[in-house]
Amino acid sequence: MKVILVNGSPHRHGCTDRALQEVARTLEEDGVEAEIFWIGAKPVGGCIACGGCDRKGACVFDDAVNEFRAKAAEADGFVFGAPVHYAHAGASLVGFMDRLFYSNGRAGQPDVFRHKPAAAVASARRAGTTAALDDIQKFFTISQMPVVSSRYWNNVHGNTPGEVEQDAEGLWTMRQLGRNMAWLLRSIEAGRAAGLEPPAQEPGARTNFIR
Repeated sequence: MKVILVNGSPHRHGCTDRALQEVARTLEEDGVEAEIFWIGAKPVGGCIACGGCDRKGACVFDDAVNEFRAKAAEADGFVFGAPVHYAHAGASLVGFMDRLFYSNGRAGQPDVFRHKPAAAVASARRAGTTAALDDIQKFFTISQMPVVSSRYWNNVHGNTPGEVEQDAEGLWTMRQLGRNMAWLLRSIEAGRAAGLEPPAQEPGARTNFIR
């Protein structure tokens, strides 16, 4: 079993990374392989609704989004982490997820996210973490992904990794998140071994509200 943790901060070894490292270490202690994927320091733009992923089978902007989707096909679960900027998730991670999830839904098989557990993590100096978690988790619920929780909101506080180190409750929350993710992955694996298949997919319908 493998979980990919996405570092959506422009700082590779900043506060968000410190939180993800705690989750990753706990996962590995529970026998789950963990890999941290950094989206990079350059700004990541969002989806422009060009429809090119329908034809190409991938996002037309060939960057970390397509690199990650290829990796995601082999993963069993995900953690997406972001810093808080202006009381919401940092724009680079939101843009990254915007294009990633949109192109995944349009590019054809495989669907690399459906029925795979996912969790959101936010880091902040002070406030805005719950809004950031909501930004991230909406991508999961539209993609049929079980959302993994902890014993508090999945956030840490601090302005530097050293300050995050002092957030005992935040790091405790990250460790419990890792344990809950590992437990859910083992539960899914046990269900498959017992012959429990994912639910059938009913053909979809798209409506709008124009009368």
